[in-house]
Amino acid sequence: MNGTVQISEAALASLIGLTAHEIPGVVGMAPANLKEGLQRVLGRAQARDGVVITREGGQTRADIYVVVAYGVNIPTVARNVAERVEHTVKAQAGIELSTTRIHAVGVRHV
Repeated sequence: MNGTVQISEAALASLIGLTAHEIPGVVGMAPANLKEGLQRVLGRAQARDGVVITREGGQTRADIYVVVAYGVNIPTVARNVAERVEHTVKAQAGIELSTTRIHAVGVRHV
């Protein structure tokens, strides 16, 4: 096959958001713009709205905004999200993330 495959930022953000949703301890995603505050925890359908992709100089960075369950070890959940996201993005999209930052912006009882 000749040619290239381009993966849009929206598609990449969806892949990352859906992957983050699968991690135990993650209740949902939070809106990345945070102007909405935490009134809204994003469901799976809006998962990409909790992800910001930045592409500069051939590198791709992901900022992921999550709401975690009350009582979980937040650093462990964040590490699990980062590891799974990095693995999934490389395996399914062929993209190596240069930086993956997890922002735990809220805690919810579930």
